[in-house]
Amino acid sequence: MNEFEYIETSIVDNLAVIELNRPRQLNSLNRKMVSEIVTAMEGYDRDHHVRVIVLTGKGRAFSAGADIDEMTSDNPISLELLNQFADWDRLALIKKPIIGAVKGFVFGGGFELALCCDLLISASGTEFAFPEVGLGVMPGAGGTQRLTKQVGRTKALEWLWTGERISAEMALAHGIINKIVTPELLMEETMKFATKLAKQPPLSLRLIKDSVNKAVDYPLYEGMQYERKNFYLLFGSEDQKEGMNAFIEKRMPDYHGK
Repeated sequence: MNEFEYIETSIVDNLAVIELNRPRQLNSLNRKMVSEIVTAMEGYDRDHHVRVIVLTGKGRAFSAGADIDEMTSDNPISLELLNQFADWDRLALIKKPIIGAVKGFVFGGGFELALCCDLLISASGTEFAFPEVGLGVMPGAGGTQRLTKQVGRTKALEWLWTGERISAEMALAHGIINKIVTPELLMEETMKFATKLAKQPPLSLRLIKDSVNKAVDYPLYEGMQYERKNFYLLFGSEDQKEGMNAFIEKRMPDYHGK
C-alpha cells in the first residue's frame, strides 16, 4: 500500500521510481507533495539495495508548477515561519543518482524540481518555462541559480524575464536535458539508462556526483583538491579491488557498494 498521498513509489530491481501523482492538477506541487518527494528520496538514499532513483510524473505533465491556490494568502512572515524552501534544500543532499523522466509541461516549481535531478530524459514535445514573472514573483526554490549555472547569465535572464516556453530541442541544445525520446518510449528509455548506471560501482557514482557538484561552485584548484581526496578514498573500497581485478582477469565485475 502506498504510504504517500501525492506521490507513488515503487522499486524495480535496484531502481527506485517516484511518480508525482496529482494528474488532474498537472502535478502541481503543494508543500506536502514536495515533502513527500524529499522523504521518499531520503529513504531510498539510505536503502543499500537501491542504486538509482527515477523521478517522473503521472498523466500529461511532469509538473505545471507550484500550487498557486496554496500560496495566495502567504506573506513574508508566514513564508519565513514556514521555512518555505527547507525541503528543497534537502534535495541537494541526496547522494545517489537521480534521473528525471519529463514530459508535457515542466513549468515553475516543476522546472526547479527537474533541475534538481542529475540527468534529464525528455519526451518530445515537452516544454519548459519559468512563468513566475507573469504572476509578479520569481523562482524561489533555486530556479535562478540552477538555470544560470546550466545555461549562463544572459540566456537565463532572457527566459526568466520573459517567462517564454523552452522547447525540448532548445533545452537539449543548452544542456538542460540529456536526451529526447518519443513519449511512448520515455519510461522504457529512462529505465534502460538507469539500469546501465545501476551496474556501475555505487561508491564511484556517489563520489563522482559529489565532485561534479563541487566543480560548479569551487575554483579550479580547490575543485581538483577535492576530487583528489575522493579519488584516494575509493582506493579503500572493495569495489575498487573488484573492478581492477575483474579488468585484469577479463571478466565482468560484481559491485556491492562497499
